[in-house]
Amino acid sequence: MKNLVKSIAIVALTLGTITMAQAQKIAHISLDSLITTMAESKTAQEVAQKYLKDLETQVATMDSELQTKYADYMKNKETYSALVASTKETELQDLNKRIEDFKAQAQQDYQRKYGELSKPIYDKAKKAIDLVAKENSYKYVLDTSSGNILYSEASDDILQLVMKKLDTMPAAQIPGAQNAPKTPGTKPGTKPAGK
Repeated sequence: MKNLVKSIAIVALTLGTITMAQAQKIAHISLDSLITTMAESKTAQEVAQKYLKDLETQVATMDSELQTKYADYMKNKETYSALVASTKETELQDLNKRIEDFKAQAQQDYQRKYGELSKPIYDKAKKAIDLVAKENSYKYVLDTSSGNILYSEASDDILQLVMKKLDTMPAAQIPGAQNAPKTPGTKPGTKPAGK
């Protein structure tokens, strides 16, 4: 009888452990890999590059103005009175400072714009991950691209499942984008099936 009770206790403990292990399903995904595969990422990158090019064009225009004024100053400085020469030097220094300030502000503005363009993509990816995790009863999903995992047991990579889920979702709306994909699963420059 004691052996029977021990056997039942061992079976119950084993089943309980298996049940608990199944209840704590863990998965992993490389969020960076997912984001780069999304069609919206290419659209956001194109919008960001255009924005950066516009900023660079403005800097080039300002640099050209500075070079022209500096060349004029150097060419004519012998003919300037002390007051005019001093005024021209101050103008050149002020213009140079404005250019440097603009460059610093432009870098911050570009980073803000890139974050603004990336947010809807990350939000869509996060929503798809949440849906896949719930549908497949995962308790945790770890981002392997962040490098913050110190230890983990074997887990399921759900990248393919999330990519399938993304195909069923509407495109993320990228601010300032002209030709974002309109139908789920459609990549820019391709026609949806059946059209």
